[in-house]
Amino acid sequence: MEIIFQNNDTTVQSYHLDGYAFFVVGMDYGVWTENSRGIYNKWDGVARCTTQVFPGAWTAILVSLDNAGMWNLRAQNLDSWFLGQEVYVSVVNPEIDKTEVQLPENTIYCGALSSLQKDQARRVNFSGASPSAKTVPEGALITQIPGFSGTFPSKHYSGYVTIDEIHGKKLYYYFVESERNPSKDPVVLWLNGGPGCSSFDGFVYEHGPFNFEAGKPRGSLPTLHLNPYSWSKVSNIIYLDSPAGVGLSYSGNKSDYITGDLKTASDSHTFLLKWFELYPEFLSNPFYIAGESYAGVYVPTLAYEVVKGIDTSTKPILNLKGYMVGNGVTDDVIDGNALVPFVHGMGLISNELFEEVNADCQGNYYNPTSDNCENKLAKVDKEIEDVNIYDILEPCYHDTQSKITLGNMKLPLSFRKLGETERPLPVRKRMFGRAWPLRAPVKDGLVPTWPELLSSESVPCTDDEVANSWLNNQAVRKSIHAENGNVIGNWELCTDKISFYHDAGSMIKYHKNLTSRGYRALIYSGDHDMCVPFTGSEAWTKSVGYKTVDEWRPWHVKDQVAGYIQGYENNLIFLTIKGAGHTVPEYKPREALEFYTRWLEGQRI
Repeated sequence: MEIIFQNNDTTVQSYHLDGYAFFVVGMDYGVWTENSRGIYNKWDGVARCTTQVFPGAWTAILVSLDNAGMWNLRAQNLDSWFLGQEVYVSVVNPEIDKTEVQLPENTIYCGALSSLQKDQARRVNFSGASPSAKTVPEGALITQIPGFSGTFPSKHYSGYVTIDEIHGKKLYYYFVESERNPSKDPVVLWLNGGPGCSSFDGFVYEHGPFNFEAGKPRGSLPTLHLNPYSWSKVSNIIYLDSPAGVGLSYSGNKSDYITGDLKTASDSHTFLLKWFELYPEFLSNPFYIAGESYAGVYVPTLAYEVVKGIDTSTKPILNLKGYMVGNGVTDDVIDGNALVPFVHGMGLISNELFEEVNADCQGNYYNPTSDNCENKLAKVDKEIEDVNIYDILEPCYHDTQSKITLGNMKLPLSFRKLGETERPLPVRKRMFGRAWPLRAPVKDGLVPTWPELLSSESVPCTDDEVANSWLNNQAVRKSIHAENGNVIGNWELCTDKISFYHDAGSMIKYHKNLTSRGYRALIYSGDHDMCVPFTGSEAWTKSVGYKTVDEWRPWHVKDQVAGYIQGYENNLIFLTIKGAGHTVPEYKPREALEFYTRWLEGQRI
């Protein structure tokens, strides 16, 4: 957008943003000073000037600044005033509406105003880029979304980035600008796990800009409301469907659907390089990578690829500062040994059984070496088989005959009921597909997808009505610039299109490499998740070998204990969220936004 301010000396200052052309021309007469706050001057010349730009149409633009004290326009340097400032821009036509209203105290008035109010205005941010700078991709701006009738609190963009021209491999992204200060706030890439699960999981159910209310009758479009705990309150956030074949991402060559950790990291790095070429104004922002569950593999492997690119001066140079992992897969041995201490500590098995299994297994629960150990572990499994593995406090819904089978291990289907949450609308009822099965840590080789684990069984209470009805609606697909079903098929939370191989090994070596080089890491855990228990994350963060610099202590939100934290040197932090399950922002949205904000801003959590 190019916005031109013209003062009485006819000096022109131009600002370029988003490829649109709007003009603000004012100050034909009238002087603004600190004493002018109660007076709203009108400039007769505005209509003459602006109609030269918009003949017979728009005649004025209202600019309301969030920063009080933006007065005496003629006396100040506009570069220093407006660069990086968040403003509201709207075009009004006094020829149609001659009414006037009381304006906010910090309004700069240009021309005759209609009844337009600040909250109806369009929010933009001055980038200070030159008019010749590359703008955002044509057609990427989202102007409306079916199901939402309000005004976006920030700009939304979406589309495809082609990472392999020959194969036609395209990764889909949805980008939400920060509601606070997009030119300064961090850019965060969000990845969901699976493998094979869409990052619309996070967008729809966790920390996206909207809360989704199921449509009535069933299957109709949901109603969208603004999410008061959206992570876009304090950051620019990219939701990426990765690898190709997941969510709305696809390839013209089906061989691309056979992939693994390392290829996925490489492809995601290629995406980032191309994405920042499309959005160069965000290159200087701090950049972070975040994700949960199997993204415990995606995040550090991608961060490592980004760092290698930085080391070799691969352009554009990304401003990576750190990464976050929530209840993430990390190390098969440590993850596999985490369950028994967790269920004992939570009071789900008796002291006697814990002592027996510990004596027979000698702490090696992941790879038992004796029949006695295996027998005791079978007793543990029996004791907890009806507990919801994603949040032990919630009811477990499963068919008594229905089991998830992996090798010789049978696991109950476990689904999340409506739980206590500060979200204004209920969270979804089911949890399948969100995390790896109980006591089945990810091993090297082929990783079964969730549809493969479930085979063709009828799964009770698998209600993804909200996301499915929204993302498979043709009007929604069009509005968010996604291919329709004829090209890529139906959107699924977790797909069976891909064959995925775990080929990166333990993530601990990645974490140590990245943190030792100065990249910040926050490892957070919902402390009632039995799928990737906090006991495992606590153990592996300690195993890195760093000195403790912030000894185990509670952290608070609104004077209440929200969880516990342990800080290590090299900016490695382990954090628990009290009462949260596997997907922390879905269970504890207020607390999640709080630790997210504090950590991004470098504050003490």
